[in-house]
Amino acid sequence: MKYELQPTLPPPANTIGVIGWARKHLFNGPLNSIATLFLAWLAFTLLTPLFDWAFFSADWAGTTREDCTSGGACWVFVGQRIEQFLYGFYPREETWRLDLSFFLMLALILWLAIPKIPAKGIAAVLTLVVFPVVAFFLLTGGAFGLEAVDTHQWGGLSLTLVLAVVGMVASLPLGILLALGRRSEMPIVKSLSVVYIEVWRGVPLITVLFMASVMLPLFFPEGMSFDKLLRALIGITLFQTAYMAEVVRGGLQAIPKGQYEAADSLGLGYWQKMILIILPQALKMMIPGVVNTFIALFKDTSLVLIIGLFDLLAIVQAATNDPKWIGYATEGYVFVALVFWIFCFSMSRYSQYLEKRLQTGHGNRA
Repeated sequence: MKYELQPTLPPPANTIGVIGWARKHLFNGPLNSIATLFLAWLAFTLLTPLFDWAFFSADWAGTTREDCTSGGACWVFVGQRIEQFLYGFYPREETWRLDLSFFLMLALILWLAIPKIPAKGIAAVLTLVVFPVVAFFLLTGGAFGLEAVDTHQWGGLSLTLVLAVVGMVASLPLGILLALGRRSEMPIVKSLSVVYIEVWRGVPLITVLFMASVMLPLFFPEGMSFDKLLRALIGITLFQTAYMAEVVRGGLQAIPKGQYEAADSLGLGYWQKMILIILPQALKMMIPGVVNTFIALFKDTSLVLIIGLFDLLAIVQAATNDPKWIGYATEGYVFVALVFWIFCFSMSRYSQYLEKRLQTGHGNRA
């Protein structure tokens, strides 16, 4: 008897697509079905008024508070103050310099982040060496025909990004050096690293900012001034470096001892062993910790308000005290929360993408 193979039948419609996903994850049993329906009812009850306030009954167009008459959110307030929220007190005719700086930074980040774009080495050199110099002259001016802009005029989202980016870029290499120092076999180096890490981790960031802003100038010679923003950047970097060092140390300790012994058997020196063998593996393992530290740093930049620097949160808070817009603080704080969430969520998602791409998990290795 001759048998003929029949074509493969498609899977049942109720096991694929949206219906299949819902049956598998939401309605795969009596208890899960009841919980799903209850949570759906609770979300509908709580979110319907919120969406009505934020979108359906909100006022979007206008120029003054008199245009907010619907009883919902008054996004007119945010629209009228958006330039100040983004640029602070930076001269309006010079804001193109901020736009150009952050456009260049975004382009370089995308160059480094997208795998299909070649020449990553060139991108790294431009990002770490060339871009900081270009951004410094663009933001501060005073050269190449650019008008000088004092740092006390900086503010808003642009200041938040400057504080966060400088802190992230500076704290990672310094944290790696401190972590290596803490694991060093040289007693003096190890002791100094331990003291630095434990002291800075035991001090609140607010105290560090106060020290950098108020007490640090007392140690300078009379008549010598030190820019407040630079003091804040140094304080944030030194503080964050201690936390980054512990994240890096955790990654170094996760490397099996056999990797160190294999590198020693090849006759590699200390720095060759660390740069070529240990650190590449450790850095992949500590991606979640590093990104978590970066996210915490990005949110902690709002603390510079206490030393008189007007970051995004401080600018919005000052705008809500304007007599013309009193009563619309909620819209301002919602805007700040949304901006912070977008940046932090983006960093988190990219971290997960890197983990998957670099296969940082070890469970599937032979």
